Amino acid sequence: MTLKVFNTLSRKKEEFKTIEDGQVRMYVCGPTVYDKAHVGHAMSALVFDIIRRYLEYRGYSVRHVMNYTDVDDKIINRANKLGMDPFDLARSYIHQYAEHLLALNVLPASYNPRATDEIENIIKFVEDLVAKGYAYEADGDVYFRVNKMDDYGKLSHRKLDDMRAGSRIEVDEKKENPLDFAMWKAAKAGEPAWESPWGKGRPGWHIECSAMSVTHLGEQIDIHGGGNDLIFPHHENEIAQSEAFTGKQFARYWIHNGMLQLSGEKMSKSIGNLVTIEDFLADHSADTLRMMVLNSGYRSPLTFNDEVIGQAETALDRLASALKPAQPDAAGVSDAGMQPLRDQMKKTREGFENAMDDDFNTAGALGNLFDLVRVVNQTRADGASNDQLAEAQSLLKQLTEVFGLQLGEKKGALEADPFVELLLEVRAKAREQKMWELSDLIRDRLAELGVQVEDAKGGSNWTWK
Repeated sequence: MTLKVFNTLSRKKEEFKTIEDGQVRMYVCGPTVYDKAHVGHAMSALVFDIIRRYLEYRGYSVRHVMNYTDVDDKIINRANKLGMDPFDLARSYIHQYAEHLLALNVLPASYNPRATDEIENIIKFVEDLVAKGYAYEADGDVYFRVNKMDDYGKLSHRKLDDMRAGSRIEVDEKKENPLDFAMWKAAKAGEPAWESPWGKGRPGWHIECSAMSVTHLGEQIDIHGGGNDLIFPHHENEIAQSEAFTGKQFARYWIHNGMLQLSGEKMSKSIGNLVTIEDFLADHSADTLRMMVLNSGYRSPLTFNDEVIGQAETALDRLASALKPAQPDAAGVSDAGMQPLRDQMKKTREGFENAMDDDFNTAGALGNLFDLVRVVNQTRADGASNDQLAEAQSLLKQLTEVFGLQLGEKKGALEADPFVELLLEVRAKAREQKMWELSDLIRDRLAELGVQVEDAKGGSNWTWK
């Protein structure tokens, strides 16, 4: 099956064809680092980590750039409020976010440019657009002329005339058009600033990403990603700037993830309904948050509540159950008895790939993994040996790793496993002798210790909760 991705630009699924065979150039907008990152930031990072992992599984070499916006009004305002140097504030949150990504098992980007390290490239970019007539200077500010781009609005599917008519943008007499946006901002007292042909100042938000993408990935890229809240104006303005600069199509595919919602509202700092990554990981595993993303379509809003978290943790337990060893008294099953598992392995890989090739349908791919889990567990219950289970378990590990799932044991679980097995042997003897009270006591005490026991044909299965 051919990989197809939903392109925000065309609003349809398109066959994925790279600019260079076997190579993917992907730029994903990173955070503006003025406060602790929340699970909404994590959702976007996880979505594009999964996309990258699947592209690499399919044999592509992926050059992935994720930026940090480390100079911005929000950073300056918060630093002033805290009495801090804005650069120190930004650096501290960059460090913290990088640690969060590591804890979430997100693959390191090929490069993480910072806006403040790219000032020279940004100035050259703006100079070029001024020289070409796409931008103009006004009292130390430099603005982009949106009416110079006939197709401005093509990403957000808005018409320039409609935007102008319905504009609520505050009138700025320096602008030729209310919709023109700042590429360079004249310095204000007490703010970070750099020398430029237009006097001291700092870059606007939109130009930072355009310059960093062109610098580190070239004039054209395969994928530009980010949250759907960035479609307009940020990504729309990136397109205008970049295509005016190069005269070429900027990105082939625009991929946007939906927003994380708490109580029906987008999670954001402005609303104040935040759950930080730090707080989430204090109570739940990284796999839990990743499974929440996997269970949902990446373009859809993701509801964040205790029920969804519980569903994710249950799903993780189901996956992990298939990785358990054979029963202690397993004698193996016949070749004919192994055929259903062999058949399911083939179906699972094909189904997994078909689902992921359909715009990274992770929920559909998970369904195929759970089919494999069911057959593995049944085969174990029938008496399969560790050797007989090994190939299917290896396949499950390979495919869950494509999702970035670790399915790790809880701390201390590995060392406790033999004792759990011993207690379950005692419980099995008790059940044989119809000592139901003792059997239930062992099950209940194990549950208190985080061990979930499920009785099945041929014995009992267990997992760490």
